[in-house]
This record gives sequence, structure tokens and C-alpha cells, in this order.
Amino acid sequence: MASSMDSNHPIIDTMGITSDEYVREQAFVTDGTLTVGRNASLTLGTDSLIVLDEAFEKESATCCGFWSFASSSANTRPIPFYNVLWAEILDTKELAIRYAAPTSKSRVQPTELKYAIESHSTEEVKKWIGKLLDRSYGESQQTKRAKVLVNPHSGKGNAQKYYDRDVEPLLKAANCSIDMVKTQFQGNAVTIVEDMDVEAYDMVVCCSGDGLAHEVFNGLGKRRDAKRALSKIAVTHVPCGSGNAMSMNLNGTASASLATLAIIKGILTPLDLMSVTQGESRTISFLSQSVGIVAEADLATEHLRWMGSARFTYGFLERLLGQIVYPCDIAIKVAIEDKLSIKDYYRKEMSNHEPASERRGYKYLLDDDASASSGTEDGLPPLRYGTVSDKLPDGWEMVPYDKLANFYCGNMAYMASDANFFSAALPSDGYMDLVCVNGDISRLAAIKMMLSVENGKLFDIPDVCYRKILGYRLIPKQKGDGYISIDGERVPFQPFQVEVHKGLGTVLSKTGHMYESHGFD
Repeated sequence: MASSMDSNHPIIDTMGITSDEYVREQAFVTDGTLTVGRNASLTLGTDSLIVLDEAFEKESATCCGFWSFASSSANTRPIPFYNVLWAEILDTKELAIRYAAPTSKSRVQPTELKYAIESHSTEEVKKWIGKLLDRSYGESQQTKRAKVLVNPHSGKGNAQKYYDRDVEPLLKAANCSIDMVKTQFQGNAVTIVEDMDVEAYDMVVCCSGDGLAHEVFNGLGKRRDAKRALSKIAVTHVPCGSGNAMSMNLNGTASASLATLAIIKGILTPLDLMSVTQGESRTISFLSQSVGIVAEADLATEHLRWMGSARFTYGFLERLLGQIVYPCDIAIKVAIEDKLSIKDYYRKEMSNHEPASERRGYKYLLDDDASASSGTEDGLPPLRYGTVSDKLPDGWEMVPYDKLANFYCGNMAYMASDANFFSAALPSDGYMDLVCVNGDISRLAAIKMMLSVENGKLFDIPDVCYRKILGYRLIPKQKGDGYISIDGERVPFQPFQVEVHKGLGTVLSKTGHMYESHGFD
């Protein structure tokens, strides 16, 4: 659950002051407190806006007295700054404060408070509003300009419903500008963002599954100004599909309304992107690539979509118990080999609070990265390791993996709402996280491994090989057709090569540098 929904937000102490002592003939500001009317005041607390209003006591006496946040008294109500969406002076000379009020543990909706103010206090009230919004948004940009893409066919077909009910009302309440477009067919988003004016928007909001975000990143990557477009436009995700990994990682929720609130309050965050070359093509991957049991459990069970998320579990178990193997030849450019070093690296990054501007850029790329000194500044960075069709890069060794059950390379922690496969993943560390598992382990060990994914403990399973890498080439040896998944989308069963580009993309996250996963204690 997002931190904004925590009921234990600190509340400023009223020190026993009664409402009568707040009575004034006009609104005024003192020490963060704005007194409005005769019986109400608004105070900027530590983590919340504290609303003291005698009318609340009357409401409590005449109705259920429901209030979404913890309150210290009948006439005092706190609104966490995280939930404050906007504040302004209306033409009616009223102060309006809009905020996201929880209606359940998994949903919020915009709500408004209004208080009359005196006309001669307008400038002082504006200053108070400025302080309120500064505290409410912190590092996050206010009044974001959104290009919203709605895929009406995603998942169970509820994307339009979620947009109308949750997304649009919250964005409007936060004073965001909205340009909404419905996608008409698969791949439509690629063309839309390839042709759009990036100067007119701050973010693209994908109301769909993870597939739409994949299209958006690739559309931005096809532009002549790809580098600038990927840096300027934050790609965000409102979960409306069957695969909602991006929202889980960045917003910490599979709820459309809570995700929208997280986007409104999101902090610009550089995101590593990966180039996948196969044949003559180059595509961008933001989430994962898989060969073996995970790819088959997802792609080979499309006919079981009526089972919902259970189809993946069914497909996974079926192949686990069958001890199926997927022989491949693989060459890997390893950066961090052992699990202990990976844990130490992750913990170090947790305490790294560099701003986004310091986390992005070619200064972070390794010395052997050709894109640091050559190549086009405007388009995608050159491939430092070449393509899958080129000679194997220096220092790479092709190794046969004849007993491979699962090859899974990830850029984010969660691959589904209940599947934390890559506990050590970071948004912009310049590495990909690679999990490899052999198919000759016992069935009992395989089942324990599957159960460990839900609680983020897969990393600690001895049979799991976990590494941080810079690139790899994979050549399938299986006869006939098979399954390769790139960001959940099926691609031809042919050799492919992948490398990572540090901080090439941009997203919005809650912290600016971490995913919403458990990581390591």
C-alpha cells in the first residue's frame, strides 16, 4: 500500500487552542496558519495540512462522521500533503483545496474543501497557497502536461472505464492539462509518440498493460531527436491491462486511482533502457527479456486468458513439474558476479540521493562505451557491442547451456503484481539483472523456487544464479519453433543480442532513484 494511505501521519498539536481564539474578521497568515472565516483555520503541519473547523463537530453529530485520515479531535482533520492535489482562489473569492480522499484501501477520488476569504487578503492567501503546494509536491513538478493514451482493448477491456472514473478526474483536480487519445490498433502508440510535439508535454500516461509503455519507448526511440525525447518525456503507467509490472515498480500499486495519484506526485527518474538486436532490427526493451519457462508460461498460455493471472501459474507449474529444458548458447558480459557483492551494491545505492540530473548522462557509462565519445547526440546511442550479426565482442565467451530451464533478464523488480523476480534491480544503475535456473533441479526445489517469487526471496535460493550484466548474446538450440519474450511481447525464435543504456529513458517514481520493491533488509 502506498505510503500516502498510511493512517499514522503526524498531526500538528493544537496545544489546546480553541476555535474562538482563531476568530478574525479577515483571513491572515501567521506561522503557516491561515485563518478563514470565523470558525476555521488551515495549518501547514509536518506531513499534513491540518484543517480545524467547528462545522466538523456538527457533521459528526448528524452523520456517520466518516473521515479518511486519522484525526486528533472531532473538529480537526488532517490531509497528508501527498494527497493534496491543488489549491487556488476562485472567482467567488473562495479558497478551494482539492485532495485525493480514500474511498477504500485501493481507491481514492478527488474531493474539494472551500472557504471564504476577504478580498484584501488575496496576496497573503496566494503566498500561503504557494507554501502548501511546495510542501505537497516537493521535488515533483506541478501542473504536468499529459499526453494520455488509452488502449480500450487492453486486459478485460476496462481501460476506458478506469480513465473516465479515476484518471481524468484526478488529473483535472491536480490542474494537469490533458490530451487524451484512444489507440486504434497494436503499434498505434509507436506512431503517435513518434510524431507528437515533445515540447507540448511533460509525460505520456499509458492507460493499458505494459505493452503500451513498450510501444511508447520504441516510438520515442524512432524519432530523430530520440535522445532528447526520451530524456524530456516521462513515460508513466496506469494499470489497466493483464500485465501491470511497470505500475507496481514505480507507483507501488495495481490500482488505477492510486497509480494516477503517484504519477501526479511522481519525481523525474532516469531509467535504463535496453537495445535488442535480432536480424536487422533494433528495438527498445524497458522491462525484460525471457527464454524458457517464463516465456512459455506467458506466451504459450494465451488461449487460457479466461483464467486471469492463474494462467501464468498454471503454465509455470506445468513446465516446472515436467522439468523441461531449453538448450541455448549464451555469451554474457558480466559486471557483478556474486550475490553478496550484488547485495552490498544495492544497499549502497539505497542511500544514494543524487538528483536526476546527476544520475543521467554519458559520464556514467563505462570507459569502453563507444557512445561516450562517438555517435549521434540526437538519435539513439550507438551500440557499443554491435549487433547479433556482428563478430562476438572482445572478452565475450560463448558457453553452451544445455540444461537451461529459465533465462530471465530484467530491468525492474516486479514482473507482475505478485512476482518480484529481480530484488536487486535499480532504475538507473547501468546494469541488467539476470536470473538463470537449470532444469535438472528437483521438483520440490522448483516449487519452493516458484513460491519464493511472491515474497521477493528468489534471490536467496541457492539454485538461482543471479548476476548484474552489461550485455549478452543468446542463440537458441531448440529445434522447431519456440518462445522468446521481449517486454511480454513474442518475437521470432532466433538469436538475439541485448545491451543496456544507462539512464536513457525517463519515468516518474516516488523516490526518484528506487523501485517500490522490498529489496534487501
